[in-house]
Amino acid sequence: MTTQDIVMILVYTFPMFIFAIAPALHLGDFLQEYYHISETTKRIVMVSGTLVVSLLLAAFLQLY
Repeated sequence: MTTQDIVMILVYTFPMFIFAIAPALHLGDFLQEYYHISETTKRIVMVSGTLVVSLLLAAFLQLY
């Protein structure tokens, strides 16, 4: 993996936010409903989930 690949993954991450928001929202709702997490924890899960999913989508887009 070159530096150009890493830069392109980071560039692709921003458009992937569109596709990553819905799964993160569902994950946060699921955890709040079944595990009774607080609203603050739910928001942390949603933001970090969005970042992780968008980074994974961008990496798959670049590498495959």
